[in-house]
Amino acid sequence: MLMPKASRKKIFEQLFKEGVMIAKKDLHAPQHPELEGIPNLHVIKALQSLKSKGYVTEQFAWRHYYWYLKNEGIEYLREYLHLPEAIVPATLHRQQRAETARPRAAGPRGEGKSAEDRTAYRRGGGGEGDKKTDAGAGAQPVEFRGGFGRGRSTAPVASTEEE
Repeated sequence: MLMPKASRKKIFEQLFKEGVMIAKKDLHAPQHPELEGIPNLHVIKALQSLKSKGYVTEQFAWRHYYWYLKNEGIEYLREYLHLPEAIVPATLHRQQRAETARPRAAGPRGEGKSAEDRTAYRRGGGGEGDKKTDAGAGAQPVEFRGGFGRGRSTAPVASTEEE
């Protein structure tokens, strides 16, 4: 599709910066939500072109396109945008874990609990019997009741009426 080179360059810059691109399947949208002044149709068609060349992976779900940049696509966009090797998409950056994100307990794990507590709990505590044999298939005697399925459970009763 014919589109201004500036639009194609903005689309490719955004794709390279993030590593992924999302677009709603609305070909008549006047503007893409992430890119100012660029129609949604241009974004879809530019990334469709990259997909046909094998530079991105496309997924479509719930009226949205999802494109993920492949390694070949990273090399192509580096060459197209004249970027150095040191610059990589955001999807390839390792996220730094914040040490303050989740406070940890001060004492050692399992403090105050012992193995005896666990085994007493598993045994059932009350002396009701073995849990494994009291539940499940085969725990109760099998009882056959009539009236279900084809036929009757007993022989038909002869009528006592005389004609």
